Amino acid sequence: MGYSAKTAQAQIVSRLNLKVDKEESAESIGSKIYQRLKQEESFLLILDDVWKAINLDHIGVPKPEDPARSKVIITSRSLDVCKQMKTDIEMKVYTLDEDESWQLFVKNAGDVANIEQIQPFANEIARECDGLPLAITVIGTSMRGKPRVELWEDALKSLRMSEPHNKDVKDKVYKVIKWSFDSLESPDIELSSEQRSKHVNKRRGDIRSCFLYCSLYPATMSTDDLIHCWWAEGFLGEHDTYEEAYNRGITMIESLKDVSLLETHVFDFVKMHDVIRDVAIWLANSFGDEHNSVTQAGIGLTEIFLIKVSASVKRISFISNKIQCLPDNFTECPETTTLLLQDNDRLSKIPDEFFLSFPALRVVNLSKTEGMDKLTNLRLLNLPVGDLNESISQGFFLKLPSIEMLKMDSEMMPHQYNLKMNYNVLIELWPGKEGVTVVEPTSFDEISSLHNLTSLFIRLDSSSICNRDHTWMKRLKRFHIIVGNTTAQVRQNKSRRKISVSRCEIFSNGELSGMLQFASHLYLEKCMGLRKVIVNKNSFNGLKSICIHKCSCYFTPVEEGSGQFDPLPNLEYLSLEYVHNLKSVSDFSQFLGLRLTKLRQLVVYICHSLTCLFNVGDAFALPKHLEEITSIYCNQLVELLRNVGALGEPQSMLEHLEELTLQGPNQIRKLPLSIQTSNNIKLIKGTTEWWSQLEWDDDNFKSNLDHRFTAFKENLSGNTKEGTYWFNDPESPPCQIS
Repeated sequence: MGYSAKTAQAQIVSRLNLKVDKEESAESIGSKIYQRLKQEESFLLILDDVWKAINLDHIGVPKPEDPARSKVIITSRSLDVCKQMKTDIEMKVYTLDEDESWQLFVKNAGDVANIEQIQPFANEIARECDGLPLAITVIGTSMRGKPRVELWEDALKSLRMSEPHNKDVKDKVYKVIKWSFDSLESPDIELSSEQRSKHVNKRRGDIRSCFLYCSLYPATMSTDDLIHCWWAEGFLGEHDTYEEAYNRGITMIESLKDVSLLETHVFDFVKMHDVIRDVAIWLANSFGDEHNSVTQAGIGLTEIFLIKVSASVKRISFISNKIQCLPDNFTECPETTTLLLQDNDRLSKIPDEFFLSFPALRVVNLSKTEGMDKLTNLRLLNLPVGDLNESISQGFFLKLPSIEMLKMDSEMMPHQYNLKMNYNVLIELWPGKEGVTVVEPTSFDEISSLHNLTSLFIRLDSSSICNRDHTWMKRLKRFHIIVGNTTAQVRQNKSRRKISVSRCEIFSNGELSGMLQFASHLYLEKCMGLRKVIVNKNSFNGLKSICIHKCSCYFTPVEEGSGQFDPLPNLEYLSLEYVHNLKSVSDFSQFLGLRLTKLRQLVVYICHSLTCLFNVGDAFALPKHLEEITSIYCNQLVELLRNVGALGEPQSMLEHLEELTLQGPNQIRKLPLSIQTSNNIKLIKGTTEWWSQLEWDDDNFKSNLDHRFTAFKENLSGNTKEGTYWFNDPESPPCQIS
């Protein structure tokens, strides 16, 4: 299926009317093709549905730049094919929207689709195809000329049950996607010779099992949830640390994206196309017992005792239903390793006897749970929502000897629970629905005693970090520690080391310094005492990103050592939000004694007193490596640079600037750019009115920048809401804690 090099060469020979002998070698034919195409002023070659990389040199196609006007276009389901063929530009082709899907469906199904009794079923069938042209065309054509309602109703049921009763659907749609599945190979990761010898006998993971596991979820799923479950099931292979396993999980996800079996969704979520999910469910139940699954996710179930489950079922999913209670007696499932019950908001109690039917479980994701002490093989327990203090007794966790990954609300972890179990990867303690629960000091001490812990995501009371030794944090590979209560939305990102502090006055004695030395990102919201923790002879070499949100300060310069000691020598990203007393970023840098020598991204957001970004004449020099500047609704901003003449000609400044965004009203009428410094500019964003009012020393200079200017499309009336703007650093948007 799809093009091979031999097929492509044969079709090119046919289209060019070349004479070749049947016994002629591929090299000889390639030479004839090359000589023939070289005679053309230009040519366009389209290779459709390429499934394996084709060496164009071997089949005789000249490089597209020779002649310059020639082009080669390939279409493929696999991004890896494009990479192997060294394409210059990759363009993702998106699925059709609902209107386009319906038009294509009617075109193939004919007028029968518009018959009054049939149209509701035809509409639903078109929606089940989820914008996939191949599925719409094949299924629409298969229903053409069928006026009986029963046939349409049966076709819809078949699609919803992921059962390809229609032969055309199976042969032309399912088999195409199955080919992509069959082509999956677990990706290799380059290792040093020492690493290769260390890992020579270890399994590297099973990407096909990872793909089939995705079918247990509705259309969208959290990448972290997937990776954690894959790890617990053993699909990621054998690894010495959680970090290695997590990295392999990310590699698996990216590989599935590259062959279009998964799609990028919002934040840290991925999406599986409905038709691909149907194929995955079909495949999972076509492999016999190895991947036998029951998937009843998001279909409105209120009870499960009538669901037919075989004794050999490996995985069960009842995600996102309306289940209120589980039965006392359930079919014996001695081989089931995964049970997913999350997002059943009405589920109030699970009978003690329920888990007796699942002795082999490795993964459980649910809420409001009891009777789990029989799960001796459990590796991952996810209790995402609910107050379980009344239903879980002291010592409950000690009855789970195999547990390695625990994810739960912080309100679930009062200090009386003994945490010294078999954790070697992750503890995740996030607040419940009210968003105000915290871990008590005693519990934090117990967490610090978990010597195998590598990742920690937790919310603390400020008293939890006072008078404590934080050197144990150096063994953490990733963490996000929230101190205090924040109104911001919590968005988890498991790939970095972040501290977020909100509404606290904990800096007076430098309590935060011990934790900051291990952090790479810092978020401060309505906090006091920043200067004392930063300037007090502390050097935070690892801190690369700071977001200051609504922190009131009087920006007086640091008195001594301002030019000799930089407390944040590696700071690359700075975001100042609602800092109302701030008149310039230079004031902020002098206030903390920062030199900003490595600053690359600067964001100022609703700072109403801000009149300029940098005062060039001040003791602190302009950041030499600044690449992106974003100003949002800083109404009094008059200049980017003040006192430019103090350091010479403007061509020595902002020479690395690539993007400039000025959104909302401002007073800037001239940009401190020259022909020399504008060479790196890729994008300038602002209003059309602002751009037209700018003053220029040279009209030709403006003309050179016109094609790099992009106007905002939204209405900038001056009204805005917090948290509606996203900057180039997705980890530090305003009013968001990532």
